[in-house]
Amino acid sequence: MTRATVVVIGGGIAGVSAAFALATHPSQPAVTLIEAEGQLAYHTTGRSAAQLIENYGTGPVRALTKASLPYFDNPPEGLVDGRLLDQRGVLSVADNEHSEEFDQQLSDGLAVNPTITEVTVAEAVQMFPSLRPEMVARALYEPESADIDVAALHQSFVRGLSRAGGTIAVAHRAQHLTRSGHGWQITTSDGVLEADIVVDAAGAWGDDVATRAGLAPLGLRPLRRTAFMVPSRDEGSGRWPLVADIDHRWYVKPDGVQYLCSPADETPSEPCDAKPEEIDVARAIDAINGATTIGIRTVASSWAGLRTFSPDRTMVIGPDPDEPGFIWCVGQGGTGIQSSPGAGQLVADLVLDGRPGPSFAGTRLDLAALSPARFRGLTSS
Repeated sequence: MTRATVVVIGGGIAGVSAAFALATHPSQPAVTLIEAEGQLAYHTTGRSAAQLIENYGTGPVRALTKASLPYFDNPPEGLVDGRLLDQRGVLSVADNEHSEEFDQQLSDGLAVNPTITEVTVAEAVQMFPSLRPEMVARALYEPESADIDVAALHQSFVRGLSRAGGTIAVAHRAQHLTRSGHGWQITTSDGVLEADIVVDAAGAWGDDVATRAGLAPLGLRPLRRTAFMVPSRDEGSGRWPLVADIDHRWYVKPDGVQYLCSPADETPSEPCDAKPEEIDVARAIDAINGATTIGIRTVASSWAGLRTFSPDRTMVIGPDPDEPGFIWCVGQGGTGIQSSPGAGQLVADLVLDGRPGPSFAGTRLDLAALSPARFRGLTSS
């Protein structure tokens, strides 16, 4: 039997960021991270087309994103080989029927970053020349967005965890969790662990882990998101902004000599190894070809991942109200990558200090809006 101060369940971005922040806390707790799959980041994290967009997610999530910016700009020495961010603006376009949604997104964005502006249709077409101007009534541009090197970010947390003396165990599925004195006994597929604290960062399987611990689930909703690559015939498209429909019906992200495309779908799913559906790819092709002159004819590759949301679509971070030794870190939805440094730090602060630390000064962090206590007595819609 192996003992740790904290056992983190889940090797995606939520789990490794929390484990890193815990292991590097001045109190130097013993941290073990376990992952059910044979490799880390096998599911959602490894399939993310992550973009850092401050004007994205609910208010509490935006606070976590803001707290994450220092890590992206200046990661700890020795954890990253290159840059984590590569500037790429985001262009959101709307037709006349979605002007109200456009005004709301513009208002929300300006509250986060004053560089976000409405641009003319002509300016939008200049930024993304393949746009059909007749299909655009209004356009919003976010210049300070950036591509995130997801693999490098995830690896930075893994390196930091290992450097701080943390333990990583893959192919260790948490089969059963029981209270043992003042801590936990975690029976895994490859042995038994003991810990004072358990952090549930299991993504789409977050409710399953809680159930195995004898706790009530939160009503997490895994939603399938489809993506696919198509070749670009547009010279210089690699530096164009990401362009997205304001009503979340499609987006296109230039990627070298290709485009990464998506119908921005949210199809309810059981926790699983998600696969793309041909109908979703076809729907995106039809929408993108209607809004642009890209002229998609062939698909180079396609995949799908699960983006898991809480019932109110805001992340869940904090101790379970019925069991304070069980810490939730789930429901990242589509914001888990960009908010991971802040989310991981918040987990460590709450577990080891009992309150948010200086990383959250000036972020307007609403701890109650992130707490799992808000869902007790509620059911998922």
